[in-house]
Amino acid sequence: MISPLIFNIALHGMEAAAGVVYRWDPYRESNGSVPGTPVLIRYADDLVALCDSREQAEQVKARLTPWLASRGLAFNEDKTRVVHLDEGLDFLGFNVRRYGGKLLIKPSAGAVRRIRRRLSAEMAALRGANVAAVLRKINPIVRGWAAYYRGAVSTETFHKLDRHLWRLCYKWATYRHPKKSKHWVVNRYFGSFHPTRRDRWVFGNRDNGSYLLRFGWTKIIRHDLVKGTSSPDDPALSSYWTARRRKAGPEPPVDRGRMRQLQAQHGRCAACGGLLLDADRPPTSPQEWEQWLAVTRKAITHKAITEAGTGPSDDHGMLLIHTHCRRRTVTGRPAAPTPRHAIGPA
Repeated sequence: MISPLIFNIALHGMEAAAGVVYRWDPYRESNGSVPGTPVLIRYADDLVALCDSREQAEQVKARLTPWLASRGLAFNEDKTRVVHLDEGLDFLGFNVRRYGGKLLIKPSAGAVRRIRRRLSAEMAALRGANVAAVLRKINPIVRGWAAYYRGAVSTETFHKLDRHLWRLCYKWATYRHPKKSKHWVVNRYFGSFHPTRRDRWVFGNRDNGSYLLRFGWTKIIRHDLVKGTSSPDDPALSSYWTARRRKAGPEPPVDRGRMRQLQAQHGRCAACGGLLLDADRPPTSPQEWEQWLAVTRKAITHKAITEAGTGPSDDHGMLLIHTHCRRRTVTGRPAAPTPRHAIGPA
């Protein structure tokens, strides 16, 4: 994440240069944009300016052109355009468009095409693998993509992707057993694997009961806007960000048992007391969600730490520790972590 950090430093002050004006809003208890002035949204070097008219949009671009030039930067004219919200725009994998006076943010068509192509390519590459390998490969992709888009209007998209993935799984199963009947294939790979959902068409492994996740099982949770210009790097706002992370809402998309254990340990390693997960910022892409989930799984292990003079103790069940802490810890019970911060992304 060095590149976004460098851009954030280099482009600090862009809002003021674009003519954005904020004033205190007593109702929201934060700074809000002044009506009639543009609103700028930026991530690294990608930005969107929301304006009241085409003329205002052209003025914002005219103001920013010399401001960027003084920093050795310029607009990419091939990617810079002025559009009406009724036409819509794509930004960071989302489509922002107004439908009949109502603004909706959905996964962009390009993002959906990319995930469909990736799922198809992964399933094709797994034709010689067993069902366990399929679940290990595909489940993190489903979790990561769904977690990234769960804050948008994604229900319809999730269901369409579930249908696409089901067809891929059925095609994989029939390719793996070309001489078996379709009835045999369905009974072998599809069933009511999920413990609480009455769905007999879940793809899974009958040897151990594991199953393929679905995009549609991810709960849609609307994003809670950050107040004004609040920054997690501002020490004066530490209580605000701590409360925001602890607030009921977007939890790390892990199973309930692991979530309870993370909460019991206050998100900290049982051996060193350090944070198990990145608690400073949420992942910012489906790929980062996949990586975050992979790190979470690697940090989770059944306790096998030997106390001095005794054998392995299982009285506390499962503890979560860093993998490097487990390699270093040979004897002695891990120290109980000190509760300091909430876990997981905000």
